[in-house]
Amino acid sequence: MSDDLHVNDPALRPVADKVRAGEWLSEADGVALYATRDIHSVGRLANFVCEGLHGDVVYYNRNRHINYTNVCALSCKFCSFYRKRGEEGAYEMNVDEVVAAAKAADEKGATEVHIVGGLHPWLKFDYYTTMLSSIRRECPTLQIKAFTAIEIIHLSRIARMSVRDVLVALKEAGLGSLPGGGAEIFDDRVHDEVFKGKVREDKWFEVHRTAHSLGLPTTATMLYGHVETVPERVRHLIKLRELQAESKQAGGDAHFNCIIPLSFAPEKSELGHLPGPTGLTDLRTLAIARLMVPNIGTIKAFWIMQSMHLSQIALRWGCNDLDGTVVWYDITKREGHGTHQETHVRDIQRIIREAGRTPVERDTVYRPVRRDPVTDKIIGVTPVLQR
Repeated sequence: MSDDLHVNDPALRPVADKVRAGEWLSEADGVALYATRDIHSVGRLANFVCEGLHGDVVYYNRNRHINYTNVCALSCKFCSFYRKRGEEGAYEMNVDEVVAAAKAADEKGATEVHIVGGLHPWLKFDYYTTMLSSIRRECPTLQIKAFTAIEIIHLSRIARMSVRDVLVALKEAGLGSLPGGGAEIFDDRVHDEVFKGKVREDKWFEVHRTAHSLGLPTTATMLYGHVETVPERVRHLIKLRELQAESKQAGGDAHFNCIIPLSFAPEKSELGHLPGPTGLTDLRTLAIARLMVPNIGTIKAFWIMQSMHLSQIALRWGCNDLDGTVVWYDITKREGHGTHQETHVRDIQRIIREAGRTPVERDTVYRPVRRDPVTDKIIGVTPVLQR
């Protein structure tokens, strides 16, 4: 066994043997990775897999999050974002406001807008298609990642259309890919306790499976650190691995581009009495995601959720993406932070280099972006998709 895969805990040696052989890990292996006190070996194993896929490259992008409304028909216990219409803090952006935000991002060099919101009970389907077509008209090169699977199901209900027909209409209007939100934890017990009003995992998978079949790449998430158990986390990751294998076997380039493990923030939610995950739980979960799902190319350390300091460390614990400049994020607000959460490209690059990695700007589907060093304008993308 190579030094890179040396483990101190005897319970991890079978896991390390599988990692070295490129074999998929079992649920029991994932539970063992969570149970061990040999935390540094977990990090080394994840780093081994990550470097085998990406070398020393770490991706970032220039993006802008737009949360078009926080009015939501649901009342999930873990969520501090939602409001009811007329409640203090509730807001709804009209199409012109969304397009203006997208244009501002485009003018500052962003390659992507990430658009999600609450399940607004009264917005009509043409609000969403008009939003996309207007952004496409005003910003023809800007990539639009929009609407979680939960939002897509909501749109299918208000439009009285199938999920497939909704996705076709949105794609024709300008949709380029889907984010992975709304997955939370794929388990009926957790679903019934924390987000009973949401659709179950079968509908989430239906949306992403259909999106892949239509040529729309997507991302995947896991919200951890609330009421779920360790085996439930591990099974969640295995289910993502299985759909990725199915989508890749079907052919085409559309599948999950990355997994984004999201650290639960209890502040201002109905689960505020829970402590939330610790820093070591964050690191361990990011590393285990890398180990459990080797067929999804990227594990993202989303610095908004895990903090930039811990995300930098995660670049040696199996993560190869820091997300991007963000600018505005209203879904989760950590204690002491507002919705204006922004970082500069040069700071992202410095953080990546200090971790001993090479920063590479990418677009939504992980093609490296080339910019003029003088004007900072995009001069092209490298037409090579990540594995």
